[in-house]
Amino acid sequence: MTSNGVGYLELQPKAPFRLDLTVWAMRRRAHNAVDRFDGTWYRRVLDVRDGAVEVAVRQIGNIDAPTLAVELQSGATALSDPVLAACRQILELTLGLNTDLAGFYRMAELDVQLRELALRFRGMRPPRFATVFEAIVNAIVCQQLSLMVGVHLLNRLSKRYGSTVWEDPGGAAYGAPTAARVATADVSELREFGLSQAKAGALIAAARAIVENRFDLAALAQAGDDDARGQLTALPGIGRWSAEYVLLRGLGRHHVLPGDDVGASNSLQRRFGLTTRPNYDRIQQLSQSWRPYGGLVYFHLLLAGLEASGQVFGNDSPTHRPE
Repeated sequence: MTSNGVGYLELQPKAPFRLDLTVWAMRRRAHNAVDRFDGTWYRRVLDVRDGAVEVAVRQIGNIDAPTLAVELQSGATALSDPVLAACRQILELTLGLNTDLAGFYRMAELDVQLRELALRFRGMRPPRFATVFEAIVNAIVCQQLSLMVGVHLLNRLSKRYGSTVWEDPGGAAYGAPTAARVATADVSELREFGLSQAKAGALIAAARAIVENRFDLAALAQAGDDDARGQLTALPGIGRWSAEYVLLRGLGRHHVLPGDDVGASNSLQRRFGLTTRPNYDRIQQLSQSWRPYGGLVYFHLLLAGLEASGQVFGNDSPTHRPE
């Protein structure tokens, strides 16, 4: 339904579902200015059909009877039926609304080490970036940096290279950097936002490869893990960790647990009582025992870390049943 640049959608996720946990797994840090959340409303600017739409999503109903109410506002983009359909598709993708986790919960019930995590964060869906390029940007920017610093840099890039619905700079919200905009930048321009020369060059190279159709996103989506990893690592600045990060968070391959992820390695050691911090090979062994849900374990560990910092709450919180 649309009226004067305002539209409404209603989405029906599979139960169980919790918007708050899913959004926090996507946001990672409270100062994320692209994926915004005030405890009730999740807001984001989406790029659809050569325009931008801001969506605001809230959950009505509880974890076992979830419905999502979506309000949409546009600037120059008409909220036609195709635009609404595109927004629906992006939200279903990024919020994992059609992901069936029944198998994960069955596996976790038989694994004493996973059971508590699965119960505590029941209803979280594995989030996904809206585009592969957004995943690539996040991977490159956050390499060898703390997430705190990485998200600050991503915010700066989004303000310059993301789409916005509102023209007022003081009140504008920005989407993620787009390949089309980054492709027009030069290295010195990106360095002004705090990127190293190598990262700036890698972002521009990836953007131009996508815009010029030298990097086939359709073929990447259809490729097996090894082939997809190879295609990604052929891009400048993309190593093994970045490639696996894109497989999980850009292509939605939920069996992939990025083996070089320092945060995941530290969390695995603490959570599972390992005597030493697991290296890549050890993490791959653990991931195989959880196949095809290694990536789900990754997201649950992320939420556990956010909960420890007081940013998100598990199922013993009185706020976990949105109405």
